[in-house]
Amino acid sequence: MCSILNTMATITEIRQPIEPAWKQYERLMENSLRADNKLQQEVLSYVGSRRGKQLRPLLVMLSAQICNPVTDKTLKSAVALELLHTASLIHDDVVDNSDTRRGIASVHTKWTNKVAVLIGDYMLAKVIGLVAEVRNIRILEIVSNLGKSLSSGEMVQLHVGQSMWIDEERYYQVIEQKTAQLFQACAEAGAESAGCTQRQRAALREYGRLLGLCFQIKDDIFDYSDLEEIGKPTLSDLRDGKVTLPLIEALRRAPQSEAEHIRELGELLAAHSESIETEKALQEIKAFVLRFKGDEYAVQQMLTHKKQATEALSVFRDSPEKTSLIALLDYAINRVQ
Repeated sequence: MCSILNTMATITEIRQPIEPAWKQYERLMENSLRADNKLQQEVLSYVGSRRGKQLRPLLVMLSAQICNPVTDKTLKSAVALELLHTASLIHDDVVDNSDTRRGIASVHTKWTNKVAVLIGDYMLAKVIGLVAEVRNIRILEIVSNLGKSLSSGEMVQLHVGQSMWIDEERYYQVIEQKTAQLFQACAEAGAESAGCTQRQRAALREYGRLLGLCFQIKDDIFDYSDLEEIGKPTLSDLRDGKVTLPLIEALRRAPQSEAEHIRELGELLAAHSESIETEKALQEIKAFVLRFKGDEYAVQQMLTHKKQATEALSVFRDSPEKTSLIALLDYAINRVQ
């Protein structure tokens, strides 16, 4: 293995094995974010300027090249999955009434709910076109199943939001249907696009699922981190009335009387009750999670998933692509934003 595993690699370093193909991906993505309508183009340009680190297309391409060279099918699958993911986020922001994403105004905030829904629909139409060009029934099934899973996951989360207090099993049900299956689909589509063997596809599918779990749990740990550490607002899940793994475990470990008090605070927060001081209540819940080591439990769960994901890659010989996939796991659990 190369030395990038000794410390957390940057995304640029992880991307090195597929760098030439990455430039092709970026050109294809830019073309896919074009429209004749002036307003559509304005919104698409805004969306394109805030795509983040694009871990999902990176996963598609590494999962392809660990078997065989990246193909045109790989590139189109990578763009299609990234567009599907982005469209789902735009729609989710409308559903959740989220004013920002990554600290920047969400589409529905900058324009309107109608514009956000319609631009998301436009991007989904682009997804269908790209998948049609791939002409691979299995990739069509992967993208179709992912679209259904993302929608189902959001519906489960809405239902969970009504009851708020969930156990660890239900928590995993939510993140499996959303984040885990998204990463799983990316790895599987990449493998399929490059003609990986059935054994290789199964290994990459499991790796992607576990990487997604690590990624989501890390996001949930961020909610109980210090502001200086992650550079963005914390306690956002609590503000939205969402209960994640660190709080679930802290409630399980705490004496019943303390757990009930925290549940009462959480319900008042979710109801936006004027009877409590919001910031004081948030800090009390955060202190509760840290005192009962709910965050440490979440870290251990994440490390377990990382170990399992690394083991899934054992079917592959050592290569720059395998090194990057392992480094991507390290990045997911060690990132600070």
